[in-house]
Amino acid sequence: MNQSKIPFKKRMKQLVERSAQVSITMKHPGAPWYAKVVGFIAIVYALSPIDLIPDFIPVLGYLDDLIILPLLILLFIKLVPKEIWDQSEEEAKSIWQDGKPYKWYFAIPFILFWISILFWILYAIVS
Repeated sequence: MNQSKIPFKKRMKQLVERSAQVSITMKHPGAPWYAKVVGFIAIVYALSPIDLIPDFIPVLGYLDDLIILPLLILLFIKLVPKEIWDQSEEEAKSIWQDGKPYKWYFAIPFILFWISILFWILYAIVS
């Protein structure tokens, strides 16, 4: 199906599922190291509150997320052997049970990291 004909909401769901699939595929021992580097960059970019173009800028702020992240995921897919990518697809679909990920607590280190960065910036401004 032509990607331009898929509704926006469905494309965003696919992007979330693919991001989870990237994470799962990165853990596979057969995934090449260079693909894991691209996958790591994609996941960090997806979870990072800092964007190349800030989200408060109308249209362009969200446009970078809709362009950069899918391109990183596409590059990752091209770098990973097809059989490894296909193996992780079913597991990725099962992650989002009941509308939330079953391993949500994996986000805690990212949250703590960004909170510490925020405190460090505030400390630098105040002192």
